Amino acid sequence: MPISPRTLASRIACALFAGALGSTAAQAQDAPAAAGTTPRPAQATKLEQVTVTAQSRTQEMQDVPIAMNIVTARQVDAVAATDLSHMNTFVPGLVVDNTDETQPTYRLRGIETDDFGIGTDSAVGVYINGIYQTRDGGSLMAFNDIARVEVLKGPQGTLFGRNTAAGAINIITNEPTDKFEGDARVRIGNYGKRYGDALVNIPINQDMALRVSVVDNQDDGWLKDAATGQHYGKNDEWGARIVYRWNITPNTQLHLSYDHDRVKDPSRIDMGLVPMPANNLYARAPFPANPSTFYNPLNAPFYNSATDGREERNYNDYTLAIDHSFSWGSFTSTTNWTSYSMSHIENGTGLQQATEYLNTGVIGAGHTFYQEFKFSGNNDLLDWVAGASYYQEHADETSLARVNTDTYDTLALNTGIGKQYTPTGTIFGYFNSILQSLNLPYNLLGDPWTETVYNTGKFSAIAGYGDTIWHITDKLNFTVGLRFTHDQKDFTWFTPPRSAPQLDATLAQMQAAGLLNLVPVLTGGKVTAQQLLNILTQNQIFTTAVNQLVSKRASWDNKSPRFVLDYKFTPDMMGYVSFAKGYKAGGFDGTEPGSEFAPEKVWNAETGIKTTFPEQNLLVNASAYYYRYNNRQTLTLIPSSEGLNVPQYEVSNTDQAAKGLDLQVEWVPLDNLRLAFNGGYIDSRYTKAKVPIGVLDNGQIDYADVSGQPVDEPKVSYSVNGAYAWHDVVNGSVTLSANYGFRGPLRCNAASVYQGKCSLPTSSFDLNAPQKCTDLRLDWTANGGRWGVALYVNNVFNQRNVIGLGTVSQSVLGTPYAYITAPRMYGAEFHVKF
Repeated sequence: MPISPRTLASRIACALFAGALGSTAAQAQDAPAAAGTTPRPAQATKLEQVTVTAQSRTQEMQDVPIAMNIVTARQVDAVAATDLSHMNTFVPGLVVDNTDETQPTYRLRGIETDDFGIGTDSAVGVYINGIYQTRDGGSLMAFNDIARVEVLKGPQGTLFGRNTAAGAINIITNEPTDKFEGDARVRIGNYGKRYGDALVNIPINQDMALRVSVVDNQDDGWLKDAATGQHYGKNDEWGARIVYRWNITPNTQLHLSYDHDRVKDPSRIDMGLVPMPANNLYARAPFPANPSTFYNPLNAPFYNSATDGREERNYNDYTLAIDHSFSWGSFTSTTNWTSYSMSHIENGTGLQQATEYLNTGVIGAGHTFYQEFKFSGNNDLLDWVAGASYYQEHADETSLARVNTDTYDTLALNTGIGKQYTPTGTIFGYFNSILQSLNLPYNLLGDPWTETVYNTGKFSAIAGYGDTIWHITDKLNFTVGLRFTHDQKDFTWFTPPRSAPQLDATLAQMQAAGLLNLVPVLTGGKVTAQQLLNILTQNQIFTTAVNQLVSKRASWDNKSPRFVLDYKFTPDMMGYVSFAKGYKAGGFDGTEPGSEFAPEKVWNAETGIKTTFPEQNLLVNASAYYYRYNNRQTLTLIPSSEGLNVPQYEVSNTDQAAKGLDLQVEWVPLDNLRLAFNGGYIDSRYTKAKVPIGVLDNGQIDYADVSGQPVDEPKVSYSVNGAYAWHDVVNGSVTLSANYGFRGPLRCNAASVYQGKCSLPTSSFDLNAPQKCTDLRLDWTANGGRWGVALYVNNVFNQRNVIGLGTVSQSVLGTPYAYITAPRMYGAEFHVKF
């Protein structure tokens, strides 16, 4: 019987009240992508259920009492997304920052990890087919033959394990089928876009099948170096996936897969903010920096002095999965081996001046091993999952900072160190001017100077877990789960003396000629020759434990439970309450020998409702949550002051809490029209926090007490999308898709400016402006879906943002820089399947 408008309104109101306006924001209009060729968007259809594996079981999305987003392959195609970072504005609460593509950061419901290096882990776990991915490895791989992306919001410690304090992202790929099929797609667009992907599925016999897919993503970049004309913002990525399936017996199946991903991009874009003369490469930036003179980075000239700057990654992954069915349930064994290498080198000032030359970088490699045994079963009383896993990672990493002797002088001049030794406040420049005035064949300027820290890490995690859904009645279920994890990490630091071979050779020649004996005279007795040599040969950037091997071992035990009560009010309406714990393993700061991060824990309470109205083709999912995030460990940059050579990092310890609402609505009012809204509200605040913001004149660290103040997470984010189809158009169907995403302004606190997250006073740009993005796609697909063409535009209105400041060089060189978003992209696509 049709539901009256009044009854429908009452049921929606009841749903919103009971669920407190949240969402399990899954795109239920898309059917689960079959293990075959990705479907092409021919028309909007009725609401359909999506099958997920979020609870280590195969379930319909609407039956899972977890707030989640499901991003289907169809939605990925609609916005021409090539990896997770392109879905930011369309998954409220999720931010994937690919500014550093080789070490991306993930933020979910206001929780993220700001640290970098192999010693730390993300608070948002990224998985590919259930296999954990490191930030240096495959956490930001190209989308290649994916079926869907499951974004699970809130702590997932029981189901997924460590490093899921904020949530988990599980990328599910397609598997081989028993049907021969193929698919290919090509895109061309502005900025030299050249994109292609292809797959072929080959049934070998009745028990075996092979599936091979490749993706190639290239373009010429959207920004040029104003001095060299070199292109930046480029993509150069290639990936492949091979999957072999063997039905050994009717009850036993084997999957063997190989994934490869290769990235070879130029260095990231650091937009210099300080106007400098293009015809004088030896001019020094004004110090201290004056924000009122800064460029708007959206319109500023771009310079990159890192001649070997790059963002490169090479990733190889092998997985063997064996599934066996018993009369009482099933057994799965998953074995995985992954190896990776990465290299990240960038310009640390955004300028081309020799006097401000600073390159920083991270170069690393590693491999991981993972083994999991899982048992599952179900009966009229309960569904259960139990298992054990072992994870091991070995990694090596080098952090480097490169300057030259001109930069050294700028640092000495700005920090006041040089005044202790020479009348001018510079060191190399002062002595070099004397040498030049005497026509002596020695030059002390322009010599490269490199400092490094070498890290090795050996990490292991052993876990056992169980999760049971008790069917108390036909309508009421009680879920209880627990995971126990033991983490152990061994870490080393080695900081060699600085490397400056050209400078050392010159100093040796000067010493042999007896010129260094004149140092006391030239400095007015302030310094002896030996003291000067000591100054010029000691580290100025990585100054702790030089030439010493520092080792540390730490281990942590954790129990992560979850409790869920869900009730079926009707066959189409389910409500739930849950209480769960998330856990992030402790770790180490790779650039500060001996420093350690403690584990982080999140307790999350949540209530929600999932409901559909089949006759109206309407879906309403909602949730409300509250969490407390304890012991958040953040690597915070402390600006330098008089007498302090360079900025230092310190691990700050904070507690925070948040309350939030999520709402997702899907509606298909007509066969050819699909509408959707997906939004979130969050109020995230520090409960107890003191954050370092600088150094006082007496050398003591200055802290800002931000207790009770907001964390910088915006209060509101949402997306709106729709699709309309016309049929029988030139023997095919035309679909127009539109997507709009909004992310509100950042919320600032007393430390935000120092962290580069909120606008500096009197600056010409706004760091906390709302982020908006509109994407359009017009797709024609032939009847039968064999081939089609499409036009797409990303960021239709060219709305761009400044999304953060790099302040590592600001307090000593006066050279902050900014990160900016990309401009409008558009192109055409041709796709065919056979």
